[in-house]
Amino acid sequence: MGALDILDESTVAVQNVTVRYKTPADDDGARTSGRIARVARAALGQQPQVVVRALSGISFVARAGEQIGLVGQNGSGKSTLLRVIAGLEKPAKGQVLAESTPVLIGVNAALQPDLSGAQNVRLGCLAMGLTPDETAEAIPDVIELAQLGKAIHRPMKTYSSGMGSRLRFAIATAANPHILLIDEALATGDAAFKERSEKRMERLRENAGTVFLVSHAAQTIEETCTRALWLNHGRLVLDGSAEDVALRYRKYAWALAKGKPDRAKAIIDTALAEKKATSVLIEAPVKPLAHRPRHARASGTLLRETGDQ
Repeated sequence: MGALDILDESTVAVQNVTVRYKTPADDDGARTSGRIARVARAALGQQPQVVVRALSGISFVARAGEQIGLVGQNGSGKSTLLRVIAGLEKPAKGQVLAESTPVLIGVNAALQPDLSGAQNVRLGCLAMGLTPDETAEAIPDVIELAQLGKAIHRPMKTYSSGMGSRLRFAIATAANPHILLIDEALATGDAAFKERSEKRMERLRENAGTVFLVSHAAQTIEETCTRALWLNHGRLVLDGSAEDVALRYRKYAWALAKGKPDRAKAIIDTALAEKKATSVLIEAPVKPLAHRPRHARASGTLLRETGDQ
């Protein structure tokens, strides 16, 4: 497939993103490091470390109207990818371009624990750029979506994790962000909240927004997303329709759970072999990160996506 101009419809472009970090390890885990390095660490009383590649050469383009699910086991790089897209983590290699500032919502989103839910709703809306009048108009809708009852007037620190995640999701969608990143926000919701949140995301799609959703439940991705990315140990295994990717991932996870590693390997090898080779080319110069916002904006920059079918 030849080069495809996507300037008019692209919202997020992830170009060859790699993220590495160091983590403590025991002596066996750090054995691959050189002898001199091990001796120096021992002399300084430092704990052995290993370099973990959280993401490795991730490239894709998201478009307006898409709801993209991220699936993969714990440690596959899903949350790291969201943080990079949100501009909260700088990759060791590669870059992200976004049409507008992405809004990340997840179970660790920062709210004030000593303030009530209602007070956090007001602060959260103002922090996302809503005017005081817009905030006042949005508050009833946020409270209705969260469905916390009288608990909305209690301090956030008294909330369960499920209550907190519902409120964070409701706040994040109050401003109808064009690019919304959801990290497990639906995982702790009950059936009623799941239905309400799906209706809210339908509204976001109608407004030509792009939604990224991380969930360990492949069925949730299949039911609520239009497209899915399967990550495994920081690699992009497959990028395709939510139904196809979720089905393959479920088969892979089932094989692992049943103690059939050879079957799991065959599934993932087949997916890797069928994956489209995608390269994101930026044809206009982009200023260094130190001289521009945390994201380069897609507007005014010609992006081309090339891939081999």
